[in-house]
Amino acid sequence: MKRRALSTAVAFAATSALLLSGCGGDDGGSGEDDEIAGAAKDPAPGTSAESPSGDAAKRPSVTLPSDVKNVFDGWEAGDAAKDALLTDVTHRINATDAAIVAADPNSEALRFYYKGEALAGAATWVKGYVDEGRSITGTVRFYDPDLVMVDKDTAALAYCADESKASDKDRKTGKADKTPVTKESYVAYNSRLEKGEDGVWRTTVLESERGNAKCVR
Repeated sequence: MKRRALSTAVAFAATSALLLSGCGGDDGGSGEDDEIAGAAKDPAPGTSAESPSGDAAKRPSVTLPSDVKNVFDGWEAGDAAKDALLTDVTHRINATDAAIVAADPNSEALRFYYKGEALAGAATWVKGYVDEGRSITGTVRFYDPDLVMVDKDTAALAYCADESKASDKDRKTGKADKTPVTKESYVAYNSRLEKGEDGVWRTTVLESERGNAKCVR
């Protein structure tokens, strides 16, 4: 099974290079020290976690129905600053799914966790679901996060998603699509994030590619 594609990711490789440009270091990319380690982390799917320590932002409440779940595997860096960023990304992912379920392209949570190009893309994506009378169901596992800090307020994050246990469904009938699990069930994401004055990490660029070899299991 698979969900409606977030983007066709035209020139995905070029976007990846753009996200990582200027990240510092002799090799211009993530090294061994940038690998994300840690035990599997599966935050409660229904509600956003509390704000990280020292963060004064008032995050919007995000609630997912019982049949929609996101699992974040290995999303702990063991570093307070990086963990705060990764937590905000989990909130953004949950907020996107909540907006689809609620058929709300103008969701407050979308506008909170996205900005710029990424916000426009997310709103268009959610609207596509609304226009087609579709919603989502099932569990998506997010794994292999690869985080590069450009500076204290800018970062690039790549990660994978396994949608083999998730699918679209008809909004009226509730009937889920039944499609075979293939390499297209696995999605590679590249994103760029910026930290606001309120301490929140917001996604400014987000691209995806289905069937990317690095994510296929």
